[in-house]
Amino acid sequence: MTARRSGDSVPSAALPQAFDLIADMLANPRFDPDDLTREQGVIIEEMKMIGDTPDELLNELFHAAYFPGHSLGRPIEGTEQTVSSFDRAITAGFHSVAYSPRNLVVAAAGNVMHAQLVELAAQTFGDSGNAPDEISAVAFAPEIAAPILIERKNELEQAHLIIASPWPSARSEDRYAASMLGTVIGGGTSSRLWQSIREERGLAYSIGAGGNTYTDIGMFTIYAGTSPANLDQVLDCLAVRSEPVVCLERFTQCWSIVLDWEKRKGNAFTNFLRSSPHQSSRITLPIHQ
Repeated sequence: MTARRSGDSVPSAALPQAFDLIADMLANPRFDPDDLTREQGVIIEEMKMIGDTPDELLNELFHAAYFPGHSLGRPIEGTEQTVSSFDRAITAGFHSVAYSPRNLVVAAAGNVMHAQLVELAAQTFGDSGNAPDEISAVAFAPEIAAPILIERKNELEQAHLIIASPWPSARSEDRYAASMLGTVIGGGTSSRLWQSIREERGLAYSIGAGGNTYTDIGMFTIYAGTSPANLDQVLDCLAVRSEPVVCLERFTQCWSIVLDWEKRKGNAFTNFLRSSPHQSSRITLPIHQ
């Protein structure tokens, strides 16, 4: 199930009123048929916009091919057929089960007392009960595929490319080390991919990489946007063909990665220290836990 966060920053004296307002919107939405119809139209138009945005379209095509037959391969916004089918009864029925008190996490940070927050939550959600039936869904681990997918759109001037490989899952003990490795390879303008392919060789206007971690699987992707004339050279640089300059297999054995690793650890620690005092960072930690 997708988690949804709802919250805001308010003066501590206004906490009871703010809590009541946000909780009421969360627990008692109207689901007015006219509002739903209007929102369905907005979402369908957003789907059309994705079709006109090459990198977003490529991302959806890639996931569908990499995770065939699994929910990870489906577009998160749904399809025009599914969105059009959500009337008030279906939407309200899903809400009553998915947003029952057993599925809610209430978190706060700042000038707030724990006992006060517990009392507000009990007053608002304590007597609302839980839906009698849970959402019936059978979870199964995705089986990845290794397709070579080409979608030709002659009206585009550029070529967009994604290359993927398995990656540690969100439960793996290697996930933190993998995150650092992903940052060294393709995270930002100082990464190896950016420096080697864009800055030194000028082969791509956009290049980057990173890992996505899910409960039982992970995925590492490299994305590049380049001209069709440079596509072969970009593939060479990504170790897909001969004479790689950013070969992932050799990269992990290269001594220079140790120097980058120490720099990245310092950067990560600095970012952690900078974000820790902020309430937005502190409030999301118990939600994810």
